[in-house]
Amino acid sequence: MAQENLRADTVIETNLQGLKLSAKGKVRDIYDLGEHLLIIATDRISAFDVVLPDPIPFKGKVLNQISRFWFEKMGDMVSHHLVTTEVDDFPKALHKYREILEGRSMLVKKTNPLPVECVVRGYLSGSGWKEYQEGGSVSGVVLPPHLLESSKLPEPLFTPSTKAEIGTHDENINFEKVGKIIGKDLARRIKEISLEVYKKAVKIAENNGIIIADTKFEFGMKDGDLLLIDELLTPDSSRFWPRDQYEPGRPQASFDKQFVRDYLISINWDRKPPAPNLPEDIIVKTSEKYREAYRRLTGKELD
Repeated sequence: MAQENLRADTVIETNLQGLKLSAKGKVRDIYDLGEHLLIIATDRISAFDVVLPDPIPFKGKVLNQISRFWFEKMGDMVSHHLVTTEVDDFPKALHKYREILEGRSMLVKKTNPLPVECVVRGYLSGSGWKEYQEGGSVSGVVLPPHLLESSKLPEPLFTPSTKAEIGTHDENINFEKVGKIIGKDLARRIKEISLEVYKKAVKIAENNGIIIADTKFEFGMKDGDLLLIDELLTPDSSRFWPRDQYEPGRPQASFDKQFVRDYLISINWDRKPPAPNLPEDIIVKTSEKYREAYRRLTGKELD
């Protein structure tokens, strides 16, 4: 694909006149529409909690459409916030922004988000691997000895954390702390749902050539009901590994932004703003990794 075509559809930020921008995250812009929220997945990419200056073409559309894929798959087992991703079904005031919104936005129910992130780990990687090396456990759960980096865990682990503000890091907490923050009954429910959704997703993904090593879920409350919210099982909220290349004992090839992190580590960036520009080949390869994750999961090309 020609480079000019690759970058032609990128969205770095949005400014939808007449709408209330309620939040701007590292990747997504969120507009408050009253009863609903409009979530737009831009092509921004962050690494080490810093947003990089270069967008990754197609990234936002991949994140949005993979989330849609999973919300539809999980709808029979858990309530969620997705209303629609079809611009035709958005309020008419949004139709004039179709060129920006098509493929990268969703209309969702407004909820009160719970102040914890629900991390589920099925494999020993990242901070979990580091913690295991130091003490033989992950989030207080003692694991068998002699496990290797990227080893599959005997059972998926629920390893929650606090929600961090932009520029700060999440803090890992134990299950008892979750109960103190949101109540024991609700803590048990989000743990149970998180593990069930992860296990179902793992089966679907592995049948399509992807290992979901770990992932992060978020929940919100609406009128007393618990809803699964935010993005769902995307390469930004999960570690996606190609199943055909999996080999314990080393870091794995991935479909997520680890490719960008590895480049930034190689140039000894100090991980402080401003972030350096990415070379064109890193941008192109990263874009392809995101699109390949979508192709493998859905069997389709990106809309």
